[in-house]
Amino acid sequence: MQRDNVVELLLFDLDGTLLKTDKTISERILSALRECREKGYLIGISTSRSEQNCLSFLGDLSPDILITSGGARIKKDEQYIFSAVFSSIRTKEIISLAREVCGNDVEITVDTIDSHYWNYKIDPQEIDKSWGESIWSDFSDFSEEALKICVEIFDDEIARKIASDLTDCDVIRFSDGYWYKFTRKDVTKENAILVMCEKCDMSINDITSFGDDLADIGMLKMTGKGIAMGNALDEVKEIADIVIGSNDDDGIAEYIEKNIL
Repeated sequence: MQRDNVVELLLFDLDGTLLKTDKTISERILSALRECREKGYLIGISTSRSEQNCLSFLGDLSPDILITSGGARIKKDEQYIFSAVFSSIRTKEIISLAREVCGNDVEITVDTIDSHYWNYKIDPQEIDKSWGESIWSDFSDFSEEALKICVEIFDDEIARKIASDLTDCDVIRFSDGYWYKFTRKDVTKENAILVMCEKCDMSINDITSFGDDLADIGMLKMTGKGIAMGNALDEVKEIADIVIGSNDDDGIAEYIEKNIL
């Protein structure tokens, strides 16, 4: 909210937070966010999804701040202010290591600047239409720069071994399965927020963040107010300033209506 040159930002994770389980945003939440905008608040998204995939859920919401691929890319309005990519050579090396350790049929996804690649055995769009546009690759000779690489690893010990070999990577597991995110070292949501604050002349204390998963913990701890969803992991709730209703019960709308509007 714009008050005496102070800009306040509401920053939302997507899955399990702004999105309901069916991957939609309720009209009640959209209405609350429109009213926040009218009061001068900025609206931001911070997600592990790629930009292209993320935008497919937002309709006409048009966030002021967009942090995507787990913090590897930042967009303010229509301008990109930060990108952290693996070189094409390093991307190939990481994929080769994953296939060597986990087998050539290990499932992998890669976010590039322009596209999302996958090698799933089952077309993800047959399971979940929210995947949007994706390109199939067997990753045997993949040679593009990558913002983020995700690998399905069923053995935590193997995942730790791969992470220890990739000292230039930030590695975190998603809670809804056995997928691990690989981004460049120190590319996280929280570090992306620090970069965004510096480049946009914004105070981190004027950010209220909302999240539910392990990748959101740093973000919730560092911002002025960190809010955990009712459906969040216990580890997330423990570090949050406030725990609100779940993503399927309009927890965000209820919080905004009572505390902002």
